[in-house]
Amino acid sequence: QVQLVESGGGLVQAGGSLRLSCAASGRTFSDYTMGWFRQAPGKERQFVAAITWSGRSRSTYYAESVKGRFTISGDNAKNTIYLQMNSLKPEDTAVYYCAAGLETGVAVIAPGRYDYWGQGTQVTVSS
Repeated sequence: QVQLVESGGGLVQAGGSLRLSCAASGRTFSDYTMGWFRQAPGKERQFVAAITWSGRSRSTYYAESVKGRFTISGDNAKNTIYLQMNSLKPEDTAVYYCAAGLETGVAVIAPGRYDYWGQGTQVTVSS
């Protein structure tokens, strides 16, 4: 079992930055693929970014819409992953969810491949 708690959401103007955190408990997060997803009202849950570990190496994946603006990272000591979001746009407005799963490769973009989810944190970007 893994428990995930997100924090760091809020209201920011377009062009601004936010850093989301996802604290994991119950298991070491590096045992899993960790992902960030978002869901805007009336829309399906959308892949944002993911990170996987293999020994000391790690791989990161990003949706095209956030490449170059968002960065996913992890802190082993704190068992926490982060999503640094820069140059935010109004279309980034959504509830952001942290997730943990065992898939690797291209499967990391599919929300159905994740086993554990946090409660979500709201990000609102004003124009």
